[in-house]
Amino acid sequence: MILSRKETNTGTGKKYALHGTIRSAKSGETIIGATISIVNTSTATTTNEYGFYSLTLPEGQYTVQLSAVGLETKQVAVDLTKDSQLSLNLEEESKELATVTVTASATATSRKSPQMSMERINVRSVRNIPVIFGERDVLKTMQLLPGVKSAGEGNSGFYVRGGTADQNLILLDEAPVYNPSHLLGFFSTFNSDAIKNVTLYKGAQPAQYGGRLSSVVDIKMNEGNNQDLDVSGGIGLIASRLMVEGPLQKGKSSFLVSGRRTYADLFLRWLGDSSLRNARLYFYDLNTKLNFQLGKNDQLFLSGYFGRDVLSQQDIAGINWGNTTSTLRWNHIFNEKLFSNTSLIYSNYDYKITTNTEATDYHIRSRIRDWNLKEEAQWYANTRNTLTFGLNAIYHTIKPGEISVGNENEMVSEDLQDRYSLESALYASNTWRASDKWSLTYGLRLSAFTILGEGDYYHIDADGNVTDTLHYNRGEVVKTYIDPEPRIAASYQLNSSSALKLSYSRNVQNLHLVSNSTSASPTDKWVASTNIIKPEKADQLALGYYKSLNDPRYELNVEAYYKTMQNVIDYRNGAQVFTNEPIETQLLFGKGRAYGMEWLFKKKAGRFSGWVSYTLSKTERQIEGINNGQWYNARQDRTHDIAIVGMYQLNNKWTLSANWIYYTGDAVTYPTGKYRLDNEVYFYFSDRNGYRMPNYHRLDLGATRQLKKGKKFSSELNFSLFNAYGHANAYQISFRESETDPSKTEAVQTSLFTFVPSITYNFKF
Repeated sequence: MILSRKETNTGTGKKYALHGTIRSAKSGETIIGATISIVNTSTATTTNEYGFYSLTLPEGQYTVQLSAVGLETKQVAVDLTKDSQLSLNLEEESKELATVTVTASATATSRKSPQMSMERINVRSVRNIPVIFGERDVLKTMQLLPGVKSAGEGNSGFYVRGGTADQNLILLDEAPVYNPSHLLGFFSTFNSDAIKNVTLYKGAQPAQYGGRLSSVVDIKMNEGNNQDLDVSGGIGLIASRLMVEGPLQKGKSSFLVSGRRTYADLFLRWLGDSSLRNARLYFYDLNTKLNFQLGKNDQLFLSGYFGRDVLSQQDIAGINWGNTTSTLRWNHIFNEKLFSNTSLIYSNYDYKITTNTEATDYHIRSRIRDWNLKEEAQWYANTRNTLTFGLNAIYHTIKPGEISVGNENEMVSEDLQDRYSLESALYASNTWRASDKWSLTYGLRLSAFTILGEGDYYHIDADGNVTDTLHYNRGEVVKTYIDPEPRIAASYQLNSSSALKLSYSRNVQNLHLVSNSTSASPTDKWVASTNIIKPEKADQLALGYYKSLNDPRYELNVEAYYKTMQNVIDYRNGAQVFTNEPIETQLLFGKGRAYGMEWLFKKKAGRFSGWVSYTLSKTERQIEGINNGQWYNARQDRTHDIAIVGMYQLNNKWTLSANWIYYTGDAVTYPTGKYRLDNEVYFYFSDRNGYRMPNYHRLDLGATRQLKKGKKFSSELNFSLFNAYGHANAYQISFRESETDPSKTEAVQTSLFTFVPSITYNFKF
């Protein structure tokens, strides 16, 4: 927020703190990233993720200006003669043609902040971007930003700056979400109706975040309307959703319940194939939240997420998986300069696979479960320094697999060893505004990962053979890894419209996703660091240039980065990661590097808005035992990645949108020869990831028709066409022996979608 002086101070030399919480007048929701300004000075700050701000100023008279995306700017005269509270509610903008703001981070305040490689996504803009099946999706929107690469056709998984999918920390109200996808990735787990704010960190993450190498996606749920009862929802071709929110006690407490379900399985019953009539193919998710204002200095939140996917065919086979999270959070304002947040967090991800034959039934279960305690405080020491410090402790329980085999008369179970660990951290950072031109954030996160018994741990040789087994009892310490994670970032104001930023950060990761498939699967296994699997580490250096053009609605951001990685994991040739125990025998370890440049040009507001993003990058690995020890392309390596997004408000009734996407095909390993053994054909494979999938491109179109807009009821129709020109993008390429000429090998391309139209009816009352 920015404060501007109206008059000179009294000359007493006394300073006082002005603090408060900024909320929406319509819903009572706290506003993240609101800007406050006192006209004619460069003093500035922003509200934190809980809507709180504090600013220390000399005694005097000020005109305080408050503004936030989508809300009307307000000015208030303040005579600051003592520590004072200024908490305000901002009204929604009232315009004939509402302008669409793409992100909230493109402000003068954000240019002055040392924080770089960050994008704050405005959830309101997500509704206009065309996506598959017409479902609004914040994770799909993120894939249109530079440095963020889609994991594949229709997939909600993503890669950031050369990292793998598991190197992204995804938080929903502070709770880790281990599998953020529905229906094998066609939908994300996050229902946009229930989401308040999304912040993406591609590098230089603040010290309070840890545990992943590549990125943080911090998603905050709506708190619930404490002023009026609201009902909203949508009915689509494949899914419907409904949200109800309102006050428990007006102005003091609120509730929110938001649910969504697909009904693809209902359409299967209309098909002629009897085997599909009884198939089950659906997902559901439920977001809930309670919000209590306990007094002017205390607020309590209880939020939860429950989601499940079910895919099965009669009683033959099936898989279901799901996430459960819960967060109990207490915000407390100790005084005008000290704010704290205390959270108790639960997270669980599990899946179950069932296969039934006439003779035998198979059941496989796996789970990762966390209990998490966080304590964090922000101290607004003075005008130039803001300190953040805290601690975090997570107790992990990982069940790699429980396998049951048998029939209705007898069932035999075998458990892979459960793994227990404690992940803890202490952290502190300070944002120092050294001068009107220079700002600096520096901090340290000290992380510890303690591996705990009960279980067996191994020593293996260079060929992956077990040479020794050590048994540990319940609660015994197997090993502890302690790693310092320094972070530093600086910004320099070149002038009123442009800035340079530089950052360095180290991140450490102790949970790893094991998969030898080409795309993320709900059955991928999470494993923790062991005496053999070392913590993965990444050091990233980034440089950025940020420019607001002559018209402040236009902005250009350019960033370059270089990242080195240690202890990265890949698989031995011919690895079978789900049938061999211990898993360490199937893995190899080495180093990696990723570097590139990212361009983002945005038109932030007006009847026409949107952005163009381009990423030029390289990602490589070097692991002894793979590719003769030479550097090779990581699977997620892509040279070019382009996204063009546009939204145009034609009139009061119609909003049009489109996006075009192009990227270099993924690196893949293709066979270079074959041989026959016992009448079976086996392929020789080339250098690891030595070939490319075909380049990917598609055009999506969308249109929204406002049907009715009033204070008590509004409705709209949303039309979208995914892959409008029907390009058959490769989802998978497999190889087989030619039926007509056995001496030849055929490459077979599988494509998922060509034209996918959808229509959704949205309403609110």
